[in-house]
Amino acid sequence: MGIGKQAKRVLIASAGAILLVVGVVLLVLPGPGLLLVLAGLLVLASEFPALEKYVDPVRDRAMKAAEDSVSSPLRIAGSVLAGLALLAAGIVWGTVKSLPFSGWSTGSSLILSSLILFALLIWSYRRVKSRRAEPAGRRD
Repeated sequence: MGIGKQAKRVLIASAGAILLVVGVVLLVLPGPGLLLVLAGLLVLASEFPALEKYVDPVRDRAMKAAEDSVSSPLRIAGSVLAGLALLAAGIVWGTVKSLPFSGWSTGSSLILSSLILFALLIWSYRRVKSRRAEPAGRRD
């Protein structure tokens, strides 16, 4: 295996692992963290075919979780509030020096988590809205 192929494999494995870890971290939030777990698995499965057997079950659960996360106005509000709380916490941790682990490294990771949460929430809402607009016979 050439050095270029090894570097590509390491980069793909790193990107997949990062997506997977961030997805697992986001599982504790009310947003659709399983979508990032799915994305991480898809990236990793492209280089490690043994992981392909986990993709379909995670895909099914991720799509169900995405639909559930936007199934009611209360759930949407909870997800938005969680994202705003993460954003606020990131700003506080970045600016208040007396907090444990204070600084912009912690603050920026919290802010990034909130942005990921908002992006996935918007994606989920649009996906569910478009699926509801489709005729019943055309759905996957």
